[in-house]
Amino acid sequence: MNRIIGDEQLSDPTFFAQGRLPAHSDHRWYASEAEAARGQSSYETCLDGVWKLAYSANLATAPEGFERDDVDVSAWDDVPVPAHIQMLGYDRPQYANTQYPWDGHENLEPGQAPKDFNPVASYVRTFFLERGLDDGERLVLRLEGAESCVSVWLNGTYVGYSEDSFTPSEFDLTPHLRVGPNRLALRVVKWCSGSWLEDQDFYRFSGLFRSVYLRRLPAAHLTDLRTSVHLTSDLRTARVSVRTTVEGTATVTAVLDGVGELQPDGEGILSIEVDRPRLWSAEDSQLYDLTLKVWDAEGRLSEVVPQKVGIRRFALEDGVFTINGQRIVFRGVNRHEFGEQGRVMTRERTEADLIALKRANVNAIRTSHYPNNSFLYELCDHYGFYVIDEANLETHSMWDQILHGQLELADSIPGDQPQWREAVLDRARSMYERDKNHPSILMWSCGNESYGGDNIAAMADLFRELDSRPVHYEGVHWDSRRPETTDVVSQMYTPASKVEEYLASNRSKPMILCEYAHAMGNSFGAVGHYMDLAEREPLFQGAFIWDFADQAIRLTAPDGTPYWGYGGDCGEAPHDGDFCGNGIFYADHTPSPKLPEVAHVYQGLHAQVDGSQVTVTNRYLFTGSGAFECRVNLAREERELADAVVDTQVPPGGSGTFELPFDLPEQPGEYAITVSFRLREDSSWAPAGHEVAWDQAVVEVAPDAVVDSPAQARPGPLIIVNQPRSRALTLVEGGHNVGVHGDGFDVLFSRITGALTSYRFGRRRDGGHELLKAPVMPCFWHAPTANERGYSGPFEEGAWLLASRFSRPVRQGIIPAVSREGDAVEVTFVYELAGLAGSTCTMRYRVEPDGTLAMTQVLDSVGEVPDLPEMSTLIEVPGDLSTLTWYGEGPHECYVDRRGGARLGVWTSQVSEELPGYLTPQESGSHTGVRWARVTDARGRGLELRCESGSPMELSVLPWTPFEIDNARHSWELPATDRTVLRPALMRRGVGGDDSWGSRPHPEYRLPSGRLKFRFSLRGVM
Repeated sequence: MNRIIGDEQLSDPTFFAQGRLPAHSDHRWYASEAEAARGQSSYETCLDGVWKLAYSANLATAPEGFERDDVDVSAWDDVPVPAHIQMLGYDRPQYANTQYPWDGHENLEPGQAPKDFNPVASYVRTFFLERGLDDGERLVLRLEGAESCVSVWLNGTYVGYSEDSFTPSEFDLTPHLRVGPNRLALRVVKWCSGSWLEDQDFYRFSGLFRSVYLRRLPAAHLTDLRTSVHLTSDLRTARVSVRTTVEGTATVTAVLDGVGELQPDGEGILSIEVDRPRLWSAEDSQLYDLTLKVWDAEGRLSEVVPQKVGIRRFALEDGVFTINGQRIVFRGVNRHEFGEQGRVMTRERTEADLIALKRANVNAIRTSHYPNNSFLYELCDHYGFYVIDEANLETHSMWDQILHGQLELADSIPGDQPQWREAVLDRARSMYERDKNHPSILMWSCGNESYGGDNIAAMADLFRELDSRPVHYEGVHWDSRRPETTDVVSQMYTPASKVEEYLASNRSKPMILCEYAHAMGNSFGAVGHYMDLAEREPLFQGAFIWDFADQAIRLTAPDGTPYWGYGGDCGEAPHDGDFCGNGIFYADHTPSPKLPEVAHVYQGLHAQVDGSQVTVTNRYLFTGSGAFECRVNLAREERELADAVVDTQVPPGGSGTFELPFDLPEQPGEYAITVSFRLREDSSWAPAGHEVAWDQAVVEVAPDAVVDSPAQARPGPLIIVNQPRSRALTLVEGGHNVGVHGDGFDVLFSRITGALTSYRFGRRRDGGHELLKAPVMPCFWHAPTANERGYSGPFEEGAWLLASRFSRPVRQGIIPAVSREGDAVEVTFVYELAGLAGSTCTMRYRVEPDGTLAMTQVLDSVGEVPDLPEMSTLIEVPGDLSTLTWYGEGPHECYVDRRGGARLGVWTSQVSEELPGYLTPQESGSHTGVRWARVTDARGRGLELRCESGSPMELSVLPWTPFEIDNARHSWELPATDRTVLRPALMRRGVGGDDSWGSRPHPEYRLPSGRLKFRFSLRGVM
């Protein structure tokens, strides 16, 4: 049968598989123990590599009869497999979130596949069969992932068809084989009826994007295995069992390494008791090696099957989820399979991702929103992650239209519609059968954002019929008709306060946030509130960050600059712009500045310094604090004064108080005490010395005063010692400029521009060094973040942009006001603010004889004004002042609601590296708690800023103004610049992060209303 799948079949939700073999466990089999030890099976041939491909825009133009032996494909393109064809130059990548990718192009009924444009990839590959198969042997084709449907032919004969992009499809090639060359032909169509179930928030691709294998099945073959573990209530004894299914006449034996041989325990079941087992958890991912051997009818070894077994108990006990008897808190991340080649992922890249997450104290992963490669689960077993395994189901566009009243509930997909039932059950069964033996999987998920109804409830019933693990589904939050669908209350992006409010009256099920802390662009603010709630509210059992890494495509700008593109950058429509940039890692999987905050919020040990003592709180479930080296460091600015080890022995879930290993200094000044916990020995995911947790306290020792109790992790004031004063100042009040001159510096204030316009510092005979490139002006604006755009901040607050760009001096009397104050000169400008009638900003400069400009900025707003993005001063200096050194919080960017992962110290950076690599340029790169900062050139000349004593400032130092950053959609669009732009600030609004489509920063992280005053000073340095 040379069947060609046509438009009718592609548009039929009930037609999703034909000739496909039943799903089974993801075990591998080997001909000998030596093969198994090497991990290379003679039963398996990988067909990854070069294939022939013909691309067509739709089925109507696809090559006819290409599957036949006599069709010459030598002129077809050579392409790699696995790969998305869109990443090879065919079609184009398309990023879409809530909308179906064909929306607005073709008027389709649910389930129909597009006809006019529906890319088709026709693949051909020849493989050689050296000898015929023995009696009872079979040869199976395994496709790990084909998006979104695939038809298979061998030697011109139709073999089968399959949908579901993210679980394997297997086909029996045996009847169609011949000794010698065999022609394998595959046709992958981008969209089919199943694509209506695959409307995830991701790039839309197609093709063979996971590996392709030929697997030989011997006559005596283990087709499926199912491990199970039963622990006694005291966790002291475990019964490990394996249920096997075989083909042919076969006998199975099994040995659990270090324990013994399993014994018959029912038909097809082998079992063994394990005394005092070492239990698997994210903290101790102990795995036992189970080796199964298959013997044929003559007693010859046919197969060796290795299988990892984790002994653990995940259960609902006393109303909460527990792991090995202890209440669990998911410190989780959602993870799309996405990297520099799209969803083509290697085991090595995945392993590196998991190591990076482990180092960031993440303990849980939700496979959003489809099953990942099998090796993801193997690696999670090995490294220790709690996994929610999610079925390949999302109908976000339909869900969204129902939510907004465009469709009725009865229109939901799969909903209650019988034509979708078997397709979604097939997806659930395929995921379960492949992944069932992984101890890392704690819950099965019925998919994402597909509303609710009978069909999803049937998925949940199927999981429960097959397995004892709990079932997760968030959609019942929106469609509550079938609440029994989920065993856990799951919501998305609910503020911590609302979670607490909900649980005050809803105590029937544990609760998680399957998505929270939407990390789009410069975000992830105030996330600590959630984890604090998880510690005090037993029913709130954690949350999963959205998401792991930015989804972006490597592109090249017109000038040849490589950059990361997002929705629309490949010329696609419809698209959802930069909404794909939500990662705590960048698109190349390097850490973003959000990651240190993740690590700090998720850390398992916390230290509180009080006087001469430190109290350690242990949030681990099974690991005592003594497993880590605790180092306590005392420093004053960049100078380390003491560093010592404290022996802490705090049991899991407990706390203990210990004496600091040094006396606090009596010399006046500010001191940082940092408590750090580090690995004592190498682990599988980090070397010895890796820091797993830290906290910091700051102590201020005032003159003739006793040592104060430190303010935990928040810096206190800096004592500034005045420098010796130089000779008296010369004041020159010209017609257009006011000049103030001292020993080694000159300052000019312009009556025309109404601002400080020149500050020369240095030897007068050399003309001094001009430190200003533009007039100094007040600033109330920054380039909007993704979150600010999400709640229409620019629309609501645009008056502050006008005020920052177009304000002018009040034209009353002489500009500026000038006076002598002792041996200093004061110069004052008052600005009326464009767009804010009646509001003013005063800039007062006090010029000291040593060249210091002490600046006071006062904002007086009148009436109801929009929320204020920031209050800062815009200072542009020469671009050769390119090195930034600061004493404040760092070393990465931080904001008032995202500073837990930053520590006080003296840090150095290049100004060119201060703008983080978010997909769209936006407000970023700022630092909180800054006491002083310098921008200097290669000779050490430049400008120094200092805060007012006791009032640390915030500071941004970038090569661009906020307005230039605001104008750029990509980093390559930022202009060439010869300036360094300083923005010392009283405060910048927090970045927020509850979500990116309406939630604002929490009130405590927004600038207060009313009169605001900001003081700092600047001075040239040589």
